[in-house]
Amino acid sequence: MMRRWLFPLVAGALVAGGAYQATLLATPYVLMNAAMKKIGARGPENRFAFGEMATADNQPIVRPSPDLSYSTCVFNLAKGPVLIDVEPVPDHYWSVSIFDARTDVAAVRSDRDTGGKAARLALVKAGQKAPAGYEPVRLEHDRGIALIRILLADPAEFPVIDAIRRKSTCKVL
Repeated sequence: MMRRWLFPLVAGALVAGGAYQATLLATPYVLMNAAMKKIGARGPENRFAFGEMATADNQPIVRPSPDLSYSTCVFNLAKGPVLIDVEPVPDHYWSVSIFDARTDVAAVRSDRDTGGKAARLALVKAGQKAPAGYEPVRLEHDRGIALIRILLADPAEFPVIDAIRRKSTCKVL
């Protein structure tokens, strides 16, 4: 009698284990694809979109900080390396983060890392080189998101910060 149930039990366990592993592997890509689609609706690929300050009525990302200004670029390396130039914001904390298609953080640079100078990153895949003056960030996937965050001490300074951050670029080499 027990032999009769052994094969279905083992087969069921194998199918359940396989489904579990497939879910674990696929979830980051599915979530990042949804994020890229939502963020990408704000502007074209390989170009920064500059959002307004987050409010209760305007939340472009989940649980945004009300004292941070966000700029996003959905990038695609299919046509070549993507260059990220982040304009420094004097006397303010700022950072740029690069997330790949699997949601992994490929790089983070801030005003503290650059000594207050611009961050110049070249997003490249294997076999591609970064141009002179750019720090290479090697990626395994073509697509991802670059995110700039700037800390504001007072919401009234947003117009000045907005003018500075709009000098930042995300473009194909």
